[in-house]
Amino acid sequence: MRRGIAATALVASLALAATACGGSDSGSDKSDGPTTITWWDTSNATNEAPTYKALAQQFEKANPGIKVKYVNVPFDQAQNKFDTAAGSKGAPDILRSEVGWTPAFAKKGFFLPLDGTAALADQAKFQPSLIEQAKYDGKTYGVPLVTDTLALVYNKALFKKAGITEAPKTWADLKADAAKIKSKTDVDGYWGSTQAYYAQSFLYGEGTDTVDATAKKITVNSAAAQKAYGTWQGLFSGKGLHKADTTADAYAHIQDAFVNGKVAAIVQGPWEITNFYKGSAFTDKSNLGIATVPAGSSGKAGAPTGGHNLSVYAGSDKAHQEASLKFVKFMTSAKSQATIALKNSTLPTRDDAYTSEVKADPGIAGYQTVLSAAQPRPALPEYSSLWGPLDTELPKIAGGKESLDKGLSNAELAIAKLVPDFSK
Repeated sequence: MRRGIAATALVASLALAATACGGSDSGSDKSDGPTTITWWDTSNATNEAPTYKALAQQFEKANPGIKVKYVNVPFDQAQNKFDTAAGSKGAPDILRSEVGWTPAFAKKGFFLPLDGTAALADQAKFQPSLIEQAKYDGKTYGVPLVTDTLALVYNKALFKKAGITEAPKTWADLKADAAKIKSKTDVDGYWGSTQAYYAQSFLYGEGTDTVDATAKKITVNSAAAQKAYGTWQGLFSGKGLHKADTTADAYAHIQDAFVNGKVAAIVQGPWEITNFYKGSAFTDKSNLGIATVPAGSSGKAGAPTGGHNLSVYAGSDKAHQEASLKFVKFMTSAKSQATIALKNSTLPTRDDAYTSEVKADPGIAGYQTVLSAAQPRPALPEYSSLWGPLDTELPKIAGGKESLDKGLSNAELAIAKLVPDFSK
């Protein structure tokens, strides 16, 4: 999950107009010339994209018969744009696809199965669970590029000043710690997000989810889910707990407050590691604490497994697909993944990319320790879309404009339309 950068949105949208026909854009694809493949990269335009663009240029130098038309597409726009482009046979040859999009686009026939291709020649090197998340109906439709999960990140100096020697193990512990931090430092101890993805950990803490994919049942309004969201709601009020921000810029407000020492702890993913280090509170990188998200009353703790795959458009011709497969193999190689990790502080998906140099980054090392608590997503193409209704209702609940019961009931009704064969 990444926040789109407004400053790049206009540039990217203009670029898209010129590249929307990536799969069939053959301006320089003459029989005696190079094959041009279009890649839509959905990474953060400021912190991550330069590394990906540089690697694409390296690939071109090593493969003079292939040109890469690089386009950085704002993450929050990419899914709909690709869906529209693929539906009209005009998608890019390669998409940096969020793991939740992969089965959905595979179901629609937009992605090429990669089993047995050059792109998956090193399949055994990847973490098996991440390969599984790239599958739909028994076939693999993406090669894992980066992985991530959420963690409780905290300011060690502020915790120490409040006399707290370790990260909170439960949400109840966090609430108590926030009050201590406020008393000792006059800084809020915790600022939570109203986004559904960030609230997912509270569901896991009660042993539930938005749906039970195996039983084909909607569980977002179950007793366990109500308890989970009740805990989530309770962390917006109380001593040392920052009130809910329901504005469009909430993500930026929370992030900026944390990196500048104005709040002691938030829940965040590794895609922000480089931004943590840019803040005044973390000029000393060792001040950044990274811990598993707190557990719920069930004693369980966990956060959703995220990340991105590289997928190939099924509508491209054979020459473009072969060039794309070669590019995907290059970008997901151990060498490329190590480069990406070192430059962007993101987590590799293959074991041999965790070199000693990569693990020397305290941010990567810290997030690697919480990966074992990450919860894989069910093999349900509609799963990532289920957060949409909650993204509508949760800000209303957190902002006091709607009751928890009403909000979850509304979300349940909306989710029922997305998975009509599921019971309530």
